[in-house]
Amino acid sequence: MSRTNNRYLLTAVGVMFLAACSKPAEPPKTEAAAAPALVSGVETEYTDDATRAQDDFYRHQNGKWLDTFEMPADKARYGSFTKLSDDSEAHLRELIEAAAKADGKTDGSEAQKIGDLYNSFMDEAKIEELGLEPLADKLAAIDAIKDKKEIPALMAQLTEIGVGLPFVPGVHQDNKDSTKYVVDLFQAGLGLPDRDYYLKDTDKYKATRAGYVSYAEKVLGLAGDKAAAKTAKDIFGLETELAKVQWDKVSNRDPVKTYNKVELDKLAALAPGYDFKSYFEAGDIAGKIDYVIVSQPTYLTGFAKLLTKTPLPVWKAYFKWRLLNEYAPYLPKAYVDENFAFFGTTIRGIPEIRPRWKRGVEVVEASLGEGVGKLYVEKYFPPENKARMEALVGNLLEAYKQSVDTLDWMSPETKKQALEKLAKFSPKIGYPKNWRDYSALTVTAGDLIGNVARANTFEYKRNIDKLGKPIDRDEWGMTPQTVNAYYNPELNEIVFPAAILQPPFFNVAADDAVNYGGIGAVIGHEISHGFDDQGSQYDGDGNLRQWFTEDDLKNFKAKTKALVEQYAAYEPVPGYHVNGELTLGENVADQSGIAIAYKAYKLALGGKEAPVIDGLTGDQRFYAGWAQVWRGKSRESEAIRLLTVDPHSPQSVRGNATLVNQEGFYKAFDVKEGDKMYLPPEKRVTIW
Repeated sequence: MSRTNNRYLLTAVGVMFLAACSKPAEPPKTEAAAAPALVSGVETEYTDDATRAQDDFYRHQNGKWLDTFEMPADKARYGSFTKLSDDSEAHLRELIEAAAKADGKTDGSEAQKIGDLYNSFMDEAKIEELGLEPLADKLAAIDAIKDKKEIPALMAQLTEIGVGLPFVPGVHQDNKDSTKYVVDLFQAGLGLPDRDYYLKDTDKYKATRAGYVSYAEKVLGLAGDKAAAKTAKDIFGLETELAKVQWDKVSNRDPVKTYNKVELDKLAALAPGYDFKSYFEAGDIAGKIDYVIVSQPTYLTGFAKLLTKTPLPVWKAYFKWRLLNEYAPYLPKAYVDENFAFFGTTIRGIPEIRPRWKRGVEVVEASLGEGVGKLYVEKYFPPENKARMEALVGNLLEAYKQSVDTLDWMSPETKKQALEKLAKFSPKIGYPKNWRDYSALTVTAGDLIGNVARANTFEYKRNIDKLGKPIDRDEWGMTPQTVNAYYNPELNEIVFPAAILQPPFFNVAADDAVNYGGIGAVIGHEISHGFDDQGSQYDGDGNLRQWFTEDDLKNFKAKTKALVEQYAAYEPVPGYHVNGELTLGENVADQSGIAIAYKAYKLALGGKEAPVIDGLTGDQRFYAGWAQVWRGKSRESEAIRLLTVDPHSPQSVRGNATLVNQEGFYKAFDVKEGDKMYLPPEKRVTIW
């Protein structure tokens, strides 16, 4: 339930980076043996010589892979990130199944909970036997509603078990007082991925809307609704009205616009007719807060109007649907199949559902992530990885420091505060200092729905219990086995889980260049989030305040405006352009990360000339390292979904668009006017 800053995750498309970029320690030399020569690390077997590096560098570097790789039937996209995720998933399966098979597990131990949860998911016969029975009490509670005044308490109860409703509460730091936790009310409650799916009239969106209504009808019919067709249309109509009053993703990226402090007694005026007192009491929030942050005030007002004008039976049908849709993956096969047919195939273009063991691992991860993480770290994360990562992050931070000192667009006053923020960065590497305590979570053999509901309730209460307590600066927003990374502006921290700190993103046998271009650039990406269009609005303590001077802010906005225009020109799928505003923060981070990594690479050379390896200079290997880590493919439906909802640009765009602004790239490959990768100097954006 905590509101994580997932807008700062390295990628939802594919995260690439890490381990250490400095040269590995060589074994002591003897007269009999010398250290092996370092390889280039560039995967030249995928190079497409028919495409000039100066015209499409991403294609030049990855073309043979793009032409020959066949997408696995259970994937919507694939790339280096996916490969590492698959490896991590296989390791987790081994650990989880060992717990599931172990004899004599202590009742209440984490091993017992991990094993019994996994087994409850894998026991398909039991799930079929139970049918809808595990949800009977919750469905009955919805049926029992006789008056709209009872809706707030019902919403609180459904939120506790993980059902997404018109708005959801999140617990996080107060953006303007980083010493305390606050409740944030955020718009939600749509079945389709984004409001655009309801409101835009492309052929793809129209077909998806029709498919969604059909999917809802089928599931409601399975659940015994004799008027499922009409019910599904009513639900879709209500969700469409909710979508109309929701804010778009660009507006939701604005931390100032979404910071709206509202005293509890003023909520009634903002959402007339909605009983927040009842909602907070049922959700165990009453008495713990004096105010809330309302991310989208006009949406909350619009929701209240819809609550008044929409008939109670429609609301009850909507709540039932939200419950059934949320728990469909844990119900009998008929529900699972319909759920996948829509969300997997229609939305994302995936032809086959993932094997059941993979879905079982996912369930355990979602419920007992740090419990599994302890096992994972113990077996798969050697201490030296953590030490090398700490050294690397230090190198990148030093490169940023030196870069701030030389910026020509930033005033001394702003530079001083930028350096103060940089000095307060908190790197977290590998795994948490303190592991999560799951003793309050009950897992029962053979009770999958109950286990999932209790896990959701455990997480809800864990977050609510933070209210009124000091900020836990050691908490992690990801598990160690997650193949990703993030920057959190509220804690001014960069976080690198253990699972990403391994090959193929760092090649221990490779020369520095490719590692700085791949791993180093993406670590730089995370650091630079502290200074992108959003992160730059938070100071070193995590407080939302303007610390740029007005002139510096104007200079910065001019540079980012140019990036918006650059990226918006890309059209990865015919008819669907990159949203330059939605992706701005990630694009700034890409641009800054590779620029700083290039400077760090030059510092690492210590004034010496890099060797030529495999016919490539050091600078050429550096940029090849960047392009090859973004190698990837997406199915068209998934590409469209990501262009709609994802704050990251597509892999091919990241691989090329980042480079056209880098002076070093032009020199490394002799890019000249007339080449497709050429951008006139006056149009190149240099931030760091």
